[in-house]
Amino acid sequence: MSGIITKVSGPLVVAEGLADANVSDVVRVGENRLIGEILNMTGDKASIQVYEETSGLGPGAEVITTGMPMSVELGPGMLDNIYDGIQRPLPEMKEQAGDCITRGIDVPALNRVKQWDFVPVASVGDKLEAGDVLGTVQETSAIVHKIMVPYGISGELKSIKTGTHVVTDVIACIEDENHNIHELTMIQRWPVRIGRPYKTKHVPSRPMNSGQRIIDTMFPIAKGGTAAVPGPFGSGKTVVQHQLAKWSDVDIVVYIGCGERGNEMTDVLMEFPELKDPRNGEPLMKRTVLIANTSDMPVAAREASIYTGITIAEYFRDMGYDVAVLADSTSRWAEALREMSGRLEEMPGEEGYPAYLASRLSQFYERAGNVSCLGSEDRKGSVTAIGAVSPPGGDISEPVSQATMRIVKVFWALDSSLAYARHFPAINWLTSYSLYLDMLEPWYTQQFGERYMKNRTKAMHILQEESELQEIVRLVGQDALSANDRLTMETAKMIREDFLQQNAFVDEDAYSSYKKQFRLLDIILKYDSLCRDVLDRISNIDKLFVIDAREAIGRAKMADPNNFDAAYDRIETDMKDQIAALVAEGGEL
Repeated sequence: MSGIITKVSGPLVVAEGLADANVSDVVRVGENRLIGEILNMTGDKASIQVYEETSGLGPGAEVITTGMPMSVELGPGMLDNIYDGIQRPLPEMKEQAGDCITRGIDVPALNRVKQWDFVPVASVGDKLEAGDVLGTVQETSAIVHKIMVPYGISGELKSIKTGTHVVTDVIACIEDENHNIHELTMIQRWPVRIGRPYKTKHVPSRPMNSGQRIIDTMFPIAKGGTAAVPGPFGSGKTVVQHQLAKWSDVDIVVYIGCGERGNEMTDVLMEFPELKDPRNGEPLMKRTVLIANTSDMPVAAREASIYTGITIAEYFRDMGYDVAVLADSTSRWAEALREMSGRLEEMPGEEGYPAYLASRLSQFYERAGNVSCLGSEDRKGSVTAIGAVSPPGGDISEPVSQATMRIVKVFWALDSSLAYARHFPAINWLTSYSLYLDMLEPWYTQQFGERYMKNRTKAMHILQEESELQEIVRLVGQDALSANDRLTMETAKMIREDFLQQNAFVDEDAYSSYKKQFRLLDIILKYDSLCRDVLDRISNIDKLFVIDAREAIGRAKMADPNNFDAAYDRIETDMKDQIAALVAEGGEL
């Protein structure tokens, strides 16, 4: 079915004669067959957002509808790949068109030539349902790709092949209860704006270990949870996302570069192949899917890129994997929504954003979760959604930040003053929060005992006390504080500088295991406890702050990750001896 263009306004095209088309249908626009999607219908008139540059397009050009919604291809070949916002593979597009992408180029998302070694798991005669695994493909050295029965198909397996095949080859045939034969390939297609189905969604109960101490200990996120990273320009949002992508204990990472600068995406592309996965020593790209829709690419595709990424993540979740989706940034995505809403002449909401901004954000974050997957076997997977927010001027009272805060359960608020002071990650411990603490406390208690959460609570209390004492210090100076308060200020400084601050460029400090985090915070709080016990027996408490063990604690985070227990035991012994010696001398060594 075809129509005729009557209006072109940037990425928005209006066409008549499409009475039989549906909202969300993909269309081909003009002689270059540009890809577009129908946003709304009024009679036979369709408003279309075009995902490519529309210069040169004018009234009278033809629009052809495909009759299919905006969908992604799911199958072997997605990992270790980079796509644009509508799942076109950029490396293969470069081979065809060079460095500058030509308009209307049509490249399938999955390579149609590459051979994959398919190993059957199911047998002829098996009764299968949607989500059951037919067989496996070793997609990369890090990930086994499970070929599943597509949603909506069930019945008896009549035939299944083994050996090497391309993704379009028929690998199995299933006969349903109506005796219809369904030929299955390694490709599934799924509409990006509809969440993939599952059996049951569970309450998150396991933390996602990111290796970042301020995140894992102070403001943890659960696997299957949601988090936002808001912050002004230069506060380290992208680096936080990179650290999460590198070190999180998930099986697969989907990184969406949505409207950010091209050089940031280039950094990811250059860095990830060089990075070794800490779990298996393989390049990190072997378990990563990159979606690049940078600020210089078509604005309409920016809106689609978020849905493309979360759909790919749900597909890997259905295999039983833990997946992290990192969107950088949802503010740029919201700006794309605002631009398209304005061109559609919709009634603007706050600051010009569409009235449905909050519901669209919810549609993205609510697709995260910890679920029981479809299929007869008991298989569980999770999607953890983490979105960066870039509020203008760092003002989190703007609509995108406020709408996001109402949805997500973890808020890592980046602070420009911390970033300027070279304190990274620049997450403000006074304004950030995690609503998963109560859900995750049983896990921490089981792994490390009750002291883990008690230490976390005590550390947060000391940091809050320090904030209150700083007002007094600014007015009358530190010498006016009592001995107890001066020790609180010193301990808070140790927590900030020796625990919360972390160097992403030093191997020993870039990643901290839970055990290392527990021991490091524990030894800082033991120092605080030992000092408080002897404050009334020390004539000069400044001597407590310069003992050798205090300096050793400052270097403790750089201890060898494979041998930190011995180092911390030695520091603890020395600390007790040195404080005891100081007390014996009356505070004057």
